[in-house]
Amino acid sequence: MHVDCGQAPNVHAGHCRGDPRRRRSARRVTGSGSAGNIRIERQIAPAHPDTVEVLAGLIAELDSATEAGEFYDDVCEALCRLTSMRRAGILLYDPATRAVRFVGSHGIDREIVGEIEGTLDETPLAQRALAEDRVVEASEHLEREVPERYARYAGATTLTCTPVAAGGRWLGIILADRGGGHFAPSDEERQTMLTLGRLAALAASVERATRQDERAHRLAERIGLVREIHDRVMQRLFGLVLVFGSGEALSAEERRACHDELQTVLGDLRSALGRPLGSREPTRADLRSVIERRAERTPELAVDWPAGIEVPERLEELAQSVFVEALRNCEKHARPTRIEVSLASTGDAFELEIANDGTGSAGPGAGLGLRLLTLEALQQDALVEFGPLPDGGWRVRMVGAVE
Repeated sequence: MHVDCGQAPNVHAGHCRGDPRRRRSARRVTGSGSAGNIRIERQIAPAHPDTVEVLAGLIAELDSATEAGEFYDDVCEALCRLTSMRRAGILLYDPATRAVRFVGSHGIDREIVGEIEGTLDETPLAQRALAEDRVVEASEHLEREVPERYARYAGATTLTCTPVAAGGRWLGIILADRGGGHFAPSDEERQTMLTLGRLAALAASVERATRQDERAHRLAERIGLVREIHDRVMQRLFGLVLVFGSGEALSAEERRACHDELQTVLGDLRSALGRPLGSREPTRADLRSVIERRAERTPELAVDWPAGIEVPERLEELAQSVFVEALRNCEKHARPTRIEVSLASTGDAFELEIANDGTGSAGPGAGLGLRLLTLEALQQDALVEFGPLPDGGWRVRMVGAVE
């Protein structure tokens, strides 16, 4: 893994360190490096002449670039272009994994970006930035400010943290540094970073609202499918069960009528299940990374993934949905001390099972998401089943054809 800690790339004619437009705060650090012996002298620099132009450009591309996943990279590039920062990354909260993930960066190796994840609880630096709604920085004891595993990441000695928040909602943060050395951003730099944080928050709010609308539309489609199956299939089947369960002998004409009714039921069921549902949001993650990230924050999660077992590509999104929904139900309706995730393959079938101890999973209203997933699974030649275990636990199981 490699992170470029040296000269920032020349992304603009004025980005060269020798260009007078790029001169920022004058700094002098003396002493041994302890908190009491470090003296940082700074001089507020005038506003960067390109600030208005850059911000106008970002606003102009807000709609199209966000959809392509490029907007946040552009914000990070702009931050490094308009300030003395050399590396920057935007992290936004992901409700699905309940963690913050990098969504954009500049000056950081893309492979490294995909591996970094954290939570607000383990990042006091982010808590202060969001609570105080200002740019904050930390130099001493970084292991207390950010997750310890990233405290001295790629030679960082001072980190700045910019809030990404809008309307009182905390959406994420922007972390930035100069690639090493103690420093304090100027007031002008802080204002620029805060403005870019607001712009990122605007994009995140629009993106989140769009996704919520799409989820609501997909949920309405699935509920409509359940209602259609109930009205057109289940009621007919219930009538047939009453006829066959009466114990009375049926005439040839009555048997033909029951046969015709069954054919109608099967036709309605095929028609309902054959109707395409709205596609899910594209995901760049895979089931293995989703499980591994969740296991880092869930000590009661035990995973049994035998070597050589791979998730069929066509079942990848369904498997992720089953896992996430099973964990969501587990947290909402149970108090588990152990959650077991196991994967298996019989050559022609792939199986995923999530089982937990504890009680409460079968409470009123539980399992709507799983019931909808059972219908999606049928459309992909798969099966999702769930229910209580004899010992009082709860199990969710998915089985799908490999080919």
